[in-house]
Amino acid sequence: MSAEDFSAIFLTLKLATATTVILLIVGPLIAWQLAMRRGKLSYFIEALVALPLVLPPTVLGFYLLLLFSPNSGPGKFMMAIFGEPLVFSFKGLLIASVIYSLPFVVQPMQAAFRSLDKRLIENMRLLNLGMFDRIFKIIIPLTIPSFMVATLLSFAHTVGEFGVVLMIGGNIPDETRVLSIALFDHVESMNYEAAHELAFGLLAFSLVTLFLVYGYFGKKTHELRWV
Repeated sequence: MSAEDFSAIFLTLKLATATTVILLIVGPLIAWQLAMRRGKLSYFIEALVALPLVLPPTVLGFYLLLLFSPNSGPGKFMMAIFGEPLVFSFKGLLIASVIYSLPFVVQPMQAAFRSLDKRLIENMRLLNLGMFDRIFKIIIPLTIPSFMVATLLSFAHTVGEFGVVLMIGGNIPDETRVLSIALFDHVESMNYEAAHELAFGLLAFSLVTLFLVYGYFGKKTHELRWV
């Protein structure tokens, strides 16, 4: 395995970690609102959040590319904030990854929040518990398995991204060249031995992740429904 491949692995882990941390802050807040409120607006937001599940990654990447372009109004505004164009940069990759992996955090958490005993939620209101006590002493302990599922799915999904990162980041070594792009490069250059090493590593990682999701934490989330 070459030094460039190790660099791609490090960058991929960095991107997946940063994406997951951000989503574990933002995702549960969105999931709670969607779980507790029903209505046309909630259905629209729910559909918007779930859009990356069915939308081709290249379509999402294309529109983000236009949005992040320094020639667009939003692109100029974001360039003023970040000090550099978001296109073909790690920051742009991070924002795109957060958007693309959002449903993998929101949906497990939304299901977990909906499965909570409604009497428990009502009792929290009647007891006038503070927000800190509600979140860290009751809600999070009861939904830890779903938090773990969301963490694993978000991390694994970000590691395997290709279409979005290619459209937004391109292929810049040490900046935007992640594992999926490195694998594509090896296949294009017919370096199948190197491609096999990366592909097998991704396959093994994905299999272990899904085994944990379905075999262990999935069982825990099923038990949560009967709390």
